[in-house]
Amino acid sequence: MGFSTVQCDEFVTVLASKAPVPGGGGASALVGAVGTALGNMVGSLTVGKKKYADVEAEMWELKAKCDKLQAEFLRLIERDAEVFEPLSKAYGMPRETEEEKAEKARVMEIVLKEACSVPMEIMEKCCEAIDIIVEFAAKGSTLAISDAGVGVIFCKAALQGASLNVFINTKSMKNREYAEELNAKAEAMLAKYTVLADEVFAQVRGRLN
Repeated sequence: MGFSTVQCDEFVTVLASKAPVPGGGGASALVGAVGTALGNMVGSLTVGKKKYADVEAEMWELKAKCDKLQAEFLRLIERDAEVFEPLSKAYGMPRETEEEKAEKARVMEIVLKEACSVPMEIMEKCCEAIDIIVEFAAKGSTLAISDAGVGVIFCKAALQGASLNVFINTKSMKNREYAEELNAKAEAMLAKYTVLADEVFAQVRGRLN
C-alpha cells in the first residue's frame, strides 16, 4: 500500500488498527508534510501582491524549498513502513541456541540502524521546515500569519514524534557508542528547534491579540 497516496480516511483507519504500519514514524512524516505545506501556503498568499513586492523573489525561493520538502516527507512515510518490516521480523527470530542468539543479535543491529535512519531524516527535514516557516512568519502576508503558526507547531510535533522513534530504537542497540551518537544528534535538534518553533508560535499569537 502506498500510504502517502491513500485517502485521509483510509490512512487514519489503518493507523488506528493493529496493522504494523503505518506507525508513529509515518504519522510524523505526514504531519511534517502538512506543517510544511501550511508554511508554503503563506508564501502562495504572499507572492503576486504589490504590498510584498520586496520579498517576492525570496518567497518563491522558499516555496520551492517547501515543494521539495513536502515530497521528501511523503517519501519518508513510505520509507518508514519499508524499514519497519525487517525490524519486526528480526524481533521474531528464534534465540534458543547460542548460534541463533548470535545471528539474531547480528541482524538486530543492522535493522535497528536502518530503522533509525528514517526518523532521523524526518527530524532533519522538520528542522529545515521550521527554519523556512520562520521566514514566512516574519515576511509573509499578515492575512495568513495564523497558518504560519499552525505550520510551525505541526513541524515541532513531527520533530518530537520522530525523535521518539529514534530513541526507542537506539535503546535496543548493542553498539552504545553509535546509539549515543544518534541520541546526541536527536537531542541537539530537539533543543534548538522546539524552542525556535515555540518562539515563532508566540510571535504569531502576539500579533493576533
